[in-house]
Amino acid sequence: MRILLHACCGPCLLEPYDALAESAHVAVCYANPNIQPREEYERRRDTLLAYARTRSIEVTEVPYDPERWVQAVRGLEDDRMRRCRACYRLRLAMVAEEAAHGGYDAVATTLSVSPYQDQDGIRSAGEEACAEAGVAFFFTGFRNRFPEATRRSRELGMYRQNYCGCAFSAVDAAQERATRKAARQR
Repeated sequence: MRILLHACCGPCLLEPYDALAESAHVAVCYANPNIQPREEYERRRDTLLAYARTRSIEVTEVPYDPERWVQAVRGLEDDRMRRCRACYRLRLAMVAEEAAHGGYDAVATTLSVSPYQDQDGIRSAGEEACAEAGVAFFFTGFRNRFPEATRRSRELGMYRQNYCGCAFSAVDAAQERATRKAARQR
């Protein structure tokens, strides 16, 4: 089986890639127009590419187009769940299109390694996007591998971001950190 694995960043790539590569040919697709600002997008991409070079992992990058993401989530600014699901849908559709053109059998994603992501939303978005592109969606919940991915990424000295990627998640993450800090100071 040939799988095109959507990857959001280097740390999240580690465990899903290894798990899938045990039984399939896996290539990686970096399709993340949600990541803002551009410098953050490039830092995450470069971290992923540096790791991929050490393992001879094939990586395709879909051109960065943040306006495409803005259009996908327009009107959902105040609805985090629907906005995230629209974002998953966009990114997985981009990867599914690449997979269909590249002759891959299936698409998978590293998003499911994070305990902060909506597993049902990922599965639903992936199934819809892949059905439209004519490829299978291979959903595997990698959450149980998150602690090991975290440990390995630290050991490898990878850049580890502190928000999902979009401008909304950067604000949400900063507010959550401030709330936790205030609670510790009481």
